[in-house]
Amino acid sequence: MSAPRTNWAGNITYGARRVHTPASVDELREVVAGSSRIRALGSRHSFSEVADTDGDLVSLAGLPHTVEVDDAAARVTVAAGMRYGDLCRPLHEQGWALHNLGSLPHISVAGAVATATHGSGDELGNLAAAVAALQLVTADGDLVTLRRGDDDFAGAVVGLGALGIVAGMTLDVVPAFDVRQEVYEGLSRETLEKRFDEIFATAYSVSVFTDWSAPTVRSWVKRRVSEPDGWAPDPTWMDARLADGPRHPVPGMPAVNCTAQLGVAGPWYDRLPHFRLDFTPSSGEELQSEYLVPRAVAADALRALGGVADRIAPVLQICEIRTVAADDLWLSPAYGQDVVGFHFTWVRDSAAVLPVLPLMERELAPFGARPHWGKLFTVDPERLPELFSRLTDFRRLRDRYDPQGTFGNAFVDRHVG
Repeated sequence: MSAPRTNWAGNITYGARRVHTPASVDELREVVAGSSRIRALGSRHSFSEVADTDGDLVSLAGLPHTVEVDDAAARVTVAAGMRYGDLCRPLHEQGWALHNLGSLPHISVAGAVATATHGSGDELGNLAAAVAALQLVTADGDLVTLRRGDDDFAGAVVGLGALGIVAGMTLDVVPAFDVRQEVYEGLSRETLEKRFDEIFATAYSVSVFTDWSAPTVRSWVKRRVSEPDGWAPDPTWMDARLADGPRHPVPGMPAVNCTAQLGVAGPWYDRLPHFRLDFTPSSGEELQSEYLVPRAVAADALRALGGVADRIAPVLQICEIRTVAADDLWLSPAYGQDVVGFHFTWVRDSAAVLPVLPLMERELAPFGARPHWGKLFTVDPERLPELFSRLTDFRRLRDRYDPQGTFGNAFVDRHVG
């Protein structure tokens, strides 16, 4: 089969010779064993070159969409190529939920985990934090299972596709729950800085959106339902007001493809993401970057970015600020510390956007900002071992699992070494 030409946004043209779509794990093992250079292709939503290759691509979308719940262990085993949106409904029907979800339910489980993609919530780890076990197809076609507690597990979960092709995962689950979502407008930037911790501790999941030009911001507040049926949202919060209708994160965009707001309760999988599975959130007319800083310096980082707001705003669609709890996964931006992510959705104009990234990275450098692996960044690879303290350990792990570089690519070679 011929390889797909571009990623979702169109800013990456894949160099792969062909793409394979195996229909079973056995076929996947054969494909991997027969290739000298191969990478997994997820939902193509990465904006960096993390999935590109000059060899073969393999899509896991053709593997059987298995959802096997172990009620006693509170875990679910799933095919790695499934999208979160396709996993969530059958999981919910069996009375279970994932602890967290990203903004988009359209992304694949394996791809999101491999890049430490995440949602938002003070007490919530990213999506990779839910992984209890993974099945990895190694370069010779062997199927290896790694479980939480194994020596290599914490290094392998956020693996950038560099250790092998993940065929399946076992995830921790929690009892299903409902969520109410409200949007507040007019929160001042001054209040955001002064009451940052209080704002993000307000609810189960909180996101703040800014265009870096207006003096006020919007906030998406997602609460687990525990109130009685007569509960109503507070019309004012901090110095903000409740939106009088549904909103899209990007001002001026129609909210039809967004999950229900206005305090209407609904299942976790239809409220924690900002966008609905049955709508494409946009046409791909965007680029994205994200930098994650320690929670303790969030307000300082916010002020530092404000110093270059005049360069950010002209090429920005929207910036989302969100929190993520610490984890122990080596290449996760939340490794060892609670973090705040500054996520930038840019206009799709690489020539205009790329010069802005080093300006922001310079401002955030004093705070040890870690880039998101699946987004655009220009951080010097020589600095990455300082930012990701287990990167050298990961190199040794990669060399042991893939000594011939079967799963390498230019991105991994450059940033892992």
